[in-house]
Parts: sequence; C-alpha cells; structure tokens
Amino acid sequence: MASVDLTPELTCSICLNIFTDPVTVPCGHSFCRTCIGNVMDTQGIGEYSCPECEEMFRIKPALKRNQSLSNITESFRSAEKRIAIPCANCILSPVPAVKTCLHCEASLCEYHLRAHSKSAEHKKEKLRNILQKLTSQREETKERVQSLEVVKRQVRGKTAGETERVTPLIRDIGEQLEDLKKQVLGEISRQTVQVSLPISDLNRLLEIKKEELSRKMGDIEELCNMTNPVTVLQEQESDRADYCDAEDTERRDIKVHDVEDLDVGLIAETLHSGLARIVTKVTRQPCLPEAPDMLLGVNTAPDMLLRVNAASDMLMDVNTAGDDVSVSEDLKTVSVSEIDHRRPERPERFLLNQVLSSSSFSSGRHYWEMEGSESGWWVVGMTYPSIKRKGRQSWIGDNNKSWCLENNENLYSVKHDSKEIRLPHSSSCHRFGIFLDYEAGRLSFYELCDPIKCLYTFTATFTDPLHAVFGVYEENTWVRV
Repeated sequence: MASVDLTPELTCSICLNIFTDPVTVPCGHSFCRTCIGNVMDTQGIGEYSCPECEEMFRIKPALKRNQSLSNITESFRSAEKRIAIPCANCILSPVPAVKTCLHCEASLCEYHLRAHSKSAEHKKEKLRNILQKLTSQREETKERVQSLEVVKRQVRGKTAGETERVTPLIRDIGEQLEDLKKQVLGEISRQTVQVSLPISDLNRLLEIKKEELSRKMGDIEELCNMTNPVTVLQEQESDRADYCDAEDTERRDIKVHDVEDLDVGLIAETLHSGLARIVTKVTRQPCLPEAPDMLLGVNTAPDMLLRVNAASDMLMDVNTAGDDVSVSEDLKTVSVSEIDHRRPERPERFLLNQVLSSSSFSSGRHYWEMEGSESGWWVVGMTYPSIKRKGRQSWIGDNNKSWCLENNENLYSVKHDSKEIRLPHSSSCHRFGIFLDYEAGRLSFYELCDPIKCLYTFTATFTDPLHAVFGVYEENTWVRV
C-alpha cells in the first residue's frame, strides 16, 4: 500500500513546524497554541484576524484544543522515530545515523562517522575539493589580471592620444601669448614715445633759454663794471628793447605744456582682449571638452599684470530702475519696456528710463565692457549715488555728478555737467570698454573694434563712490554688460 506524506497537513502555517498543542479558531484553521496566541497579542481590539484566511473577528476568539489533530500529530512523531535511518556500519544492532557522507553516500552513526572522516579516501576527497576551489580562484584571479592589463593599455593609449593632441595646442598658446606680449609691449613703447616727445622738446627749449639767459647776465655784469656813465646810458638805451623782448620770449617759451600720462586703460584692454581671444580659440578645440575648466581664470590676467579689477560681476539694481524699463533675470541687460511695470515707489528709483549698478567703486582701477543696440538712444557711464531721481538734474550727464557716453541713432558724444562733446565718427562694432582709475581721476571709454580706440577720457577728482549707470530712452533700445 502506497504511503501518503502528511507533513504539509500537520504543519503550522506560522512556525512551519509540526503542530504542538494544536488549537482551532472559529474559521476552522488550526495553529500551535503558542503561535496563534503570540499573533493575536499583537492585534488590537476589533482587528483580530485569522493568519491563514484573514477572516476578521470583532472580539478575541476562544482557542479550542483540536484533540483529533493533536492525536494524529503525536502518532506522526512516533512513526518518524521508528523509521529513522540506521547506521550502515552497525550490523549487530541498528543505531540511528547522524550524518550521510556526500562522497560515498553512506549514513553513519557518531562512532563510525569519526572513523570514516579519518580514512585516506575521505581525506583525498577533501584535498580534491580544496584543489578544485583553489583552481577556480586561480582562474578568477587570472581573468582579473587580464582585465586590468586591458584597462592599463587603454589608459596608456588615451594618455598618448591626449598628449599628442594637447602638445600642439600648448605650443600654439605659447606662440599667441608671445605675439600678445609683443603687441602689449609695443603699445607701451608707442605711448612712452608719444609722452616723451613733448618732454624732450620742452627740455630742449629750456636748455636754449638757459644759455640765452646766461649770455644776457654776462652782458649786464659788463655794463655794471663800466665807469663811464654816458656809455652806460647809451648801452641801456640801445639794449632796452632787447631786454623787453627777452622778458616776453621768456614768458612765452617757459610756459609748461600739459604732459599726457600713459593710457593704462588702453594697455589693459589690449591685454584683456588678446587673452579673451586666446581663451575663446582654445575652448573651441573639439579635442578638449574640459578646456574651460583648464583655463579658468586666464581672462583675469589684467588683474595680475596691471592690477585692474575686471568688473565681471557688474549687475543692475532693479530697485533703481524706472517703471518703463525691463531688466533681465540675470540683471545684465536693460531695455525699453512696452508695459508700465508700476514698481513699488522707492527714494532711489529713477522716474526716467535709467538704472544704477548694484555695486560701486570708491578706489582702485576697474574695467568692464558693455554692448548697446545699433539704433535707438542709449547712455552709459558712471555717477555718484546722490544723483537726483526726478527732474532735469536726474538726466545722466546733465549734472556735475555723472559722466557718460551717449549714442543717439549711431551718433556718439560724451557729456558731463550739461557740457556735450560730439565725437567725430560713428561706431561700427557697438561694443565698448569702460576703464575707471579712481585715484587718478580718469574715466575712459574705448571702442572695442580692431584696433581698439580710445574715444574719450574724462579727468576729475572723484569724491564719492561711483556706480555704473545706464539709460535707454527709445523703443527697441537696449544695453547689455
């Protein structure tokens, strides 16, 4: 008669072992008393449920002992003990086996298991297993070494390729820097000659005047030593005109000419633009996607060489902007707006279409660049923060607190304290550089064409911090820094 495996039917679904003191819940499912008790202790009032079918009970159900199932379970355990596997080497009396050898598949008791483990054949099998594991580990190690060699060759190849690509680029940068060096030094030499010529001319005139005065002093000393009064009087009458002429000539010739200083702003702009061109060319190289990071900071070289602060963080202050202008989100562009923004009233807000920079300068040398629309009417310059916000005195350049470059339909002029100077040409590139030397009292405007051209330089004694100021007065007019 075929036997039936009752183990699944006699197994508690909670602990997955043969039932111990089985009890039944109202839905008919059975569990170990301890198992179902622990489960229900974790459930709240009104949330009791059967772990098997999840049927809900309003109150904690009474656990009834399942006597029939308990008897069947005990019989099953007794039968398991009777059919325990005997030791294969215990011939006289059956002794239950404790383990089965995986190599020879023999079931052995504790005594025979110890002897079996010491047999030569069994030890060889252990060694064979160890050898197999070591062989597998060696193969894995070999594969890892081969993989690392492949990676190493790839790195070497990439290094050689990058070196081959970067070397000519670095050589080209060096050549461009050398050319830029010659250009900047040439500009300095040109300005030095330009400044030195008037000084040399003046020095030559003064030397001539010195010799002439020495000669006339000698003549006067001779007259003083003469004893004949008549002769002295005659000499005085004849030379009086010469002495008068000498005084007039002295007053005319010894007038000291204004000597120009070096245009540091133009030198800085030449260097700055040259470096910017080099950086732009390098960053466009397809073989160097990381070029911007590699060259970070190159465009601030004028700071190192000329101590000129590049105002790259120049931002516009919306709190000063008039209602009819729009300021971009990055605070770097101002344009005429088609709508009235009706911004909150503030003492610092302009009534006109003007806006100040958020930063100011009270010392040092500073340089920044801007671009203006080709058409329309715009103004850019520097101003004290005390400039009027309403009325005629609030216009940039129409007061003694502001200095500006103005473009009106591509006609350029500069203005300060209502004094306007027309510039004799129209610009073609619409990009400009502004250079401020606060201590020297110089504010210069440069046209960033090729070659760079100084449009005008204001000279003043600055007494307060200076803000950049921008004005846009007609439709389709904009200024960007």
